[in-house]
Amino acid sequence: MTEIKPYSNSTKGKKDQVAEMFDNIAPRYDFLNHFLSFGIDKVWRRKAIRLLMKHSPSMILDVATGTGDFAIESLKTGAQKVIGVDISEEMLAVGRIKIKALGVDHRIILQSGDSEALEFADSMFDAVTIAFGVRNFENLSKGIDELFRVMKPGAIICVLEFSKPKNFPVKQMYTFYSFYILPSLGRLFSKDKSAYRYLPESVEQFPDGEEFLKVLKQSGFTQTREYRQTFGVATIYTGIK
Repeated sequence: MTEIKPYSNSTKGKKDQVAEMFDNIAPRYDFLNHFLSFGIDKVWRRKAIRLLMKHSPSMILDVATGTGDFAIESLKTGAQKVIGVDISEEMLAVGRIKIKALGVDHRIILQSGDSEALEFADSMFDAVTIAFGVRNFENLSKGIDELFRVMKPGAIICVLEFSKPKNFPVKQMYTFYSFYILPSLGRLFSKDKSAYRYLPESVEQFPDGEEFLKVLKQSGFTQTREYRQTFGVATIYTGIK
């Protein structure tokens, strides 16, 4: 299967291209994220956090944290500390402004980090979260293995990711919106015309549903579950170390 990358004319690897893409769209990312999803992404995050609350995590790692939306939402679990990591410095810069404005910079730390080579000790976190970032991993299995490594025994992983609707007519409507409407709107508001073409292409190739649960199981996670959202447009996945 051909690897999907943001820039077809670039010789850089996927990881570097993803970092470049998010650096380019960082100033408009929050607006576009909520606008293009009609604000439903906020509902999905809240549902994911409710699943985390049952586990009362004290220390959370938010991977591919971007501008920190999921990290901020995860404070509702009562966590004492949330560390958000991302490969895009520009996204992190926007996120730091947000958390400081909210007065939660004493509980959330945002730092540069590679999901496939985390600079944390083994068995450090009570929970790991990822929202709309796992499909951007250059090596999916390696990335999930690394998340497993830094989690404590009994810790929960919670992944929120776009998925592919399977039923008529939602499947057809979603495909038309994703491949024709969304890229056009993205080009209007973002200086990076490739970013919102890459999004539906990366979703199309991502092994969602049972296939992603298999990846979690192969890394050692048990009690894996999927919670499909909004007719299958997105899915929340959980597993226990």
